[in-house]
Amino acid sequence: MGVKKYHVYGLGNALVDTEIQVSDTDLSRLKIEKGLMTLVDEERLTFLINSLEDHLTLSKRACGGSAANTIIALSQFGGSGYMACKVADDDNGRFYLQDLIANGVDHSGSEQLESGITGKCLVMVTPDAERTMNSYLGIGQQLSPDDIDVTAICDSEYVYIEGYLVTSPTGRAAAIKAREVAEQNSVKVAMSLSDPGIVEHFKEGLKDIIGQGVDLLFCNKQEALSWCETDDLNAAIAVLQKTAKQFAITLGDEGAIIFDGFNVQRTAGQPVTAVDTNGAGDMFAGAYLFSLTQGKTSMDAAIFANRAASAVVGQYGPRLHSSEYNGLKIA
Repeated sequence: MGVKKYHVYGLGNALVDTEIQVSDTDLSRLKIEKGLMTLVDEERLTFLINSLEDHLTLSKRACGGSAANTIIALSQFGGSGYMACKVADDDNGRFYLQDLIANGVDHSGSEQLESGITGKCLVMVTPDAERTMNSYLGIGQQLSPDDIDVTAICDSEYVYIEGYLVTSPTGRAAAIKAREVAEQNSVKVAMSLSDPGIVEHFKEGLKDIIGQGVDLLFCNKQEALSWCETDDLNAAIAVLQKTAKQFAITLGDEGAIIFDGFNVQRTAGQPVTAVDTNGAGDMFAGAYLFSLTQGKTSMDAAIFANRAASAVVGQYGPRLHSSEYNGLKIA
């Protein structure tokens, strides 16, 4: 078998991120549920942005969405990535695709973009470094099986699916098609459970996406416990082995638990003063996938991914400066 063009083919909601600093009082006043991703309509998002327009902006506008953050991290570490997404023919949509290209990521955005509104995400960071997201998917919720590039999947080592796609019927169908195409062509499937609220409210849809099981699953402790319907992490680890051939459970500053298909292992966390947890899980997945596609073991991948995630929570925004990626590889 020849060398594949892409290490990872990503699939997810295209969102242009705006990140601001807020207080717990702001969240309470505006009736925003802390620590979760909440889908809102455009009217609600505009109201929130206007209500918080005097707040400090923490990082510049960036193309985002969970899978995009992961694929960009992979690309910045030196991997080759592709992003399947849907944006509109507006300023944010054109910016989004240009930002992907600037980060070395190929994409499915066509020359003839459709009219509409590109998805937007308001990322609100509280003083305890917790991130809370309110997202308007816009045209992104129309991502469908038609947007899946079968040729690009076949030319990839992994397909990476973000769990957030489960909220849209067509997005869920696109994710299922991507998984099925990958399975039929011996391409590995990786997936993230994305958010505790997603697991809680969309479990049946996530099961449809996962099918008979994926090759690699990413989740945090809360998502793992919710998915496995238990408050015992050891019990969850046993159940997850039926969901995925391999998995990684992130534990924040306590490191991660990984299952490499044979053994359950634990990696220590990296000491860091967290200022913003936005993008930590996405960065972990990007670094982990990069390591695996470079022939590293799951344990080595987890150690590297922990280091990368701790670097990103020590600053604002889901990305590192381009010079920092190589520094992490050398460390």
